[in-house]
Amino acid sequence: MITPWEVSGEVDYDRLIQEFGIEPFKPLLDQIDNPMHLMKRGIIFGHRDYHRIVEAMRNGDKFAVMSGFMPSGLPHFGHKMTMDEIVWHNRMGGMAFVGIADMEAHAVRRLSWEKTREIGMEYIKAIIALGLDENSVIYFQSANERVKNLAFELAEEVNWSELKAIYGFDGETTLAKMFVTSVQAGDILLPQLAFYGGPKPTVVPVGADQDPHIRLTRDLAARVSIFAFERLENGVRIRSRKGREYLERLKDLDFEMKFYEEHVDVFAPPEEVESRVRELEVSIGGYAFVPPSSTYHRFITGLQGGKMSSSKPESFISLLDPPEVAGEKVKRALTGGRATAEEQRRLGGQPEKCVIFELYTIHLLDDRELEEVERDCREGRLLCGKCKKMAVERVESFLKELQERMDEVEGRLDMYNIIS
Repeated sequence: MITPWEVSGEVDYDRLIQEFGIEPFKPLLDQIDNPMHLMKRGIIFGHRDYHRIVEAMRNGDKFAVMSGFMPSGLPHFGHKMTMDEIVWHNRMGGMAFVGIADMEAHAVRRLSWEKTREIGMEYIKAIIALGLDENSVIYFQSANERVKNLAFELAEEVNWSELKAIYGFDGETTLAKMFVTSVQAGDILLPQLAFYGGPKPTVVPVGADQDPHIRLTRDLAARVSIFAFERLENGVRIRSRKGREYLERLKDLDFEMKFYEEHVDVFAPPEEVESRVRELEVSIGGYAFVPPSSTYHRFITGLQGGKMSSSKPESFISLLDPPEVAGEKVKRALTGGRATAEEQRRLGGQPEKCVIFELYTIHLLDDRELEEVERDCREGRLLCGKCKKMAVERVESFLKELQERMDEVEGRLDMYNIIS
């Protein structure tokens, strides 16, 4: 079962791609200049409309990256994966938005506002220490009036039956939990408000469990916008969701076009048409949202197997763990080794089943080092004891440096745009 609040059992990523229309990410790799390691290594396995982001990066156009964190537990290596994705897109030219989902934590996990703020600040310090730019927008949902106002507007476009179908809500679901789905949509569309420069491609890096939020938000982005686009062989067909009188406004644009009762066909390059029509919509008070893009990463495995989860302390390495405590956790982690050292030398290890190798793949080793470890493991030259010892050293060193940077960040938080 996979929902935004619970993941259980084995995750079949191929089935997710087929059932929910997620596109495989691998075919896009050749189009991205210097893709991040999570892309090259297949950790990011799928996407929706990421070609919009690829085009924006290639052309130097404005785009945004947005994701959030529910402060229901301490930040851990699973959260770091999303943080790394935000920071990478930020460095590639995207304006970054980081939401601390305190309303969700309060409604779903029943945490006090004081606790969500305390935990949320640790997430903020961690992502800044990982390299987030000072021009980024960081906020707590409960303190961001733009998010809440937008959430209310979006809530007008969705009903109970739809929420039940998407999220599996039942008669015991609280109204607050239902409303935070609209708040999540407000988070995702926030970067496209006029206050932040208007419509733009926006990518939301998430785990596959968050896809219901993406699907709902993409639908809502279309419903609250005035104009809808359909690509033609030689142009764009434009419809109005708010009445035919808006189609008449298209006459102000200097394109060749043909008017029909329910739509207008415009004969010009589609990208130019859509850009100009979105500008027109914003000028007359509309949203003109670009459907948000998304990337989907695999779940990081818990140290003892299963999904790494903030609600299971034994399953994760917290970014706040004392390095020596984290090292002890690594020593107890599952490996892909054989039953005996002799058998491993003869048959080789199984890195695809190893939590330590996954830590190397997602967080700790560069391409050359990872290739060497995998080869030596499979050929039986690297035994689990030596491999774990290296992992302990890497984890402890990483946490020591990160925590020092987090302490330093605390003294310059006022340099960041934090809405709290």
